[in-house]
Amino acid sequence: MTGRPPAGRPTGAHPAPGHPATAHASPGHRTPDHPVVAGRAPSGLAPSLPAPADPSRRPGAGGLTGGEAVVRALAAHGVTDAFGIPGTHNLEIYRHLRRYGISHVTPRHEQGAGYAADAYARVSGRPGVAITTTGPALLNIAAAVGQAYSDSVPLLVVSPGMPVRHPRQSTGLLHEMRSQTEALRGVAAFSHRVASVDEIGVAVARAFTLFRTGRPRPVHIEVPLDLLESAEPAGPVRPAPPTGPAAPDPACVRAAADALLGARRPALVLGGGARAAAAECRALAGALGAPVVTTANGKGVVDERHPLSLGVSLHSPAVQKWLADRDVVLAVGTELAESDVWGPLPSLEGTLIRVDLDPAQMYARPPADLPLVGDARLTLAALLTACRGRARDTADADEADLGALVTDLRTTRDDETRTRDARWVPYLRAMRRVLAEDAVITSDSAQCCYYGAVPHLPVGPEGRYLHPTGFGTLGYALPAAIGAKTACPGRQVVALSGDGGLQFSVQELATAAGSGLPLPVVVFDNGGYGEIREEMAARGDAATGVDLPAVDLPGLARAYGGRGVVVGSPAELAAALAEALVTPGPTIVTVPEESPR
Repeated sequence: MTGRPPAGRPTGAHPAPGHPATAHASPGHRTPDHPVVAGRAPSGLAPSLPAPADPSRRPGAGGLTGGEAVVRALAAHGVTDAFGIPGTHNLEIYRHLRRYGISHVTPRHEQGAGYAADAYARVSGRPGVAITTTGPALLNIAAAVGQAYSDSVPLLVVSPGMPVRHPRQSTGLLHEMRSQTEALRGVAAFSHRVASVDEIGVAVARAFTLFRTGRPRPVHIEVPLDLLESAEPAGPVRPAPPTGPAAPDPACVRAAADALLGARRPALVLGGGARAAAAECRALAGALGAPVVTTANGKGVVDERHPLSLGVSLHSPAVQKWLADRDVVLAVGTELAESDVWGPLPSLEGTLIRVDLDPAQMYARPPADLPLVGDARLTLAALLTACRGRARDTADADEADLGALVTDLRTTRDDETRTRDARWVPYLRAMRRVLAEDAVITSDSAQCCYYGAVPHLPVGPEGRYLHPTGFGTLGYALPAAIGAKTACPGRQVVALSGDGGLQFSVQELATAAGSGLPLPVVVFDNGGYGEIREEMAARGDAATGVDLPAVDLPGLARAYGGRGVVVGSPAELAAALAEALVTPGPTIVTVPEESPR
C-alpha cells in the first residue's frame, strides 16, 4: 500500500477533513446469506427503499450539493444502475443514490467497474455509468475507458477531482495527481471538469447528447471534491434534448442503390454499428443476393446459420481473397481495422460503400468511394426503399448458386485453421447445445475466444457476444458478465476466458457471488499466456515470463463463495454448464489444455 494511504477508498475509513462522519455509512446493507447492492433487494425479499426523488426538483434555499446534483442529473437521464467503489472523496455522491432510485453494484476493482458498465451498455442499449474516487481509482478504470472508446460504447465515468482552487504545485493532498482530465482525455471522447454545482447538469447533458447523436464513446466528468460537498444554487435539470436519428443524404442513397443494383458480385461487411439495423441487413442481403461477413463486434447481427452468412471470417485468407474480388462492398458500422482482419486489409478492387454515423470513417483507410453518413437503420431502410421495384443486374455465372459459394467458403475457411482451432471447437459446440438463443457470452483476449469462440461459436440475432476488440484488454470477460447480468438478470450469461486473462480480474468472483445470480465462467487453462508463448516459439526465442504456476481455479471460486469443477470432455462441459446456469452465484468450469507445465 506504499504511496496510497489506507483511508483512500474503502467505506468506513476515517473521515477526511471537512467530511461529515455520517457520510461514511455503507450505501447498502450486506448479510452473509443475502448480499444486497444499494437500492436493490435480494430475490424474494421486498425492497425497503424510499420513493425516488424527483430528479427535476428545484433546490431549496440552501441549494444542492454537488453530489446530489450529480445523482439528480443521472436520474433525469434515466440512469437506474451504477457500478463503482465508494471512497473518501466521493461519499457525497453515494449519499444520494438510493434516494434517487439508482441501484449500485460494488466490484472489487475499478477496472472491473468499467468493464461491467461497458457490458451493461452493450446489452441494455443504455449508457453504462461508473463512479470512482480520485487519483489511483480513476487511473484504474482508464483501461476500461480505452476499451469502451475502441468499441464505441457509451460509458460515463464520474469522479471527484482536486478542489476548485487547488494549486498546481503539489501539496500532498490524498490521491493528488497533476491532472486527472489530461490523463482521461487520452482514452475518452472528452473529460469535462466542472467549475460550479450548476454546471454539473450541463456536463451530464453534454455526455448524453454525445451518446444519442454521435458515435457513442466514453466520457469522463470530474467534480472538484469541495463542490461535491458544497451547497450552491442550481437550476432545474435540463436533460439532453430529444433528437431523431441522423438521416443520410438522399442523393448519396440513390448513388449507393445504383451501385448495389448494378453489382454482379456484391458483399456486405457488418460491424457493431450495424446491430440496431439487423432486420434491414438481412433484408438487403437477401434482396441483393450478397453474402455477409462480420467483425467480432458485429457477430450475430445476421444469424450465423443464415445461408448467406460467413460469420466472423475477415481473418481468413480465403475470405479476404473473395472479398477483394467483389465489385461492390457495403460496409456498415465498421472501421475495417487491423484488429478486425488480424492484419492489413487486402486491397478492395471494387466500389466501397461505407455506412457510418461518424463522418471521419468516410476517409479512414480504406476510404469510402460512396459515403453514407447517418444512422445505420435509417440508412439501410432508405437503401431498401431506393432498391425496391428495380431489377438487379444478373450475377456472374460462377455466383449463380450462392448457397454452394458460401458453403465452399465456410469449408475452406475452417480448413485453413483446423489444426489450430480443433482443441476448442468440440467444447464450443457442446456449449452451444446448452445455451438459449438469447444467451449473452462475454469474452476475453484469449486464444479460446479469438481463435475459438469468435469464429466458431454461432450467435443469432437474439443473443449477444461481447468481445474486447481493438484495444484488446485482458480481464474483460468476468466483470463484463456481471454487467450483462445486471442489465438482463433473466437471460443466460456466460463468461469465457483463459487462465491468464481471468487472473487480471479474478477478484470479481466475489462480486458475482454477492449477486446470488447464476454465472458460469468457462476457463480454458493452458498454464499461462499461451498466445505469447507461441509467438516466442515462432521467433525461436526461449519461453520467458509466460508459464505461470498452476492455480486451483475451482478452489479459488469456492474461496470467493462460488463453485468450481474441472471437466475433461465436451460432454462433461455441457453437463457442468447446464448445472451452473441454474446454480446461484459463479461457477468456474475449468477445461485443462496441453501446456508445458
